[in-house]
Amino acid sequence: MREKRQQLVITFATTTGAMAMEKFCMEQKIAGRLIPVPREIRAGCGLAWKTEPKLRESMVETLRDHGLTWEEMYVLEL
Repeated sequence: MREKRQQLVITFATTTGAMAMEKFCMEQKIAGRLIPVPREIRAGCGLAWKTEPKLRESMVETLRDHGLTWEEMYVLEL
């Protein structure tokens, strides 16, 4: 069985927002991937971005600087 570890999960109000995040992160070579929203949380759309928790502060700054919107950020054991 796979060992769980903390992950930063970023949720979005719309699928369009999640897809924009994926495109942006791929272009900028930011680690992470789209995942289904974990059942522990709720979100406007069914997709979330998963990445390392240590990136939280830089992600907030980067997303704001580039006009990307998100709902919430959570650190979860996944």
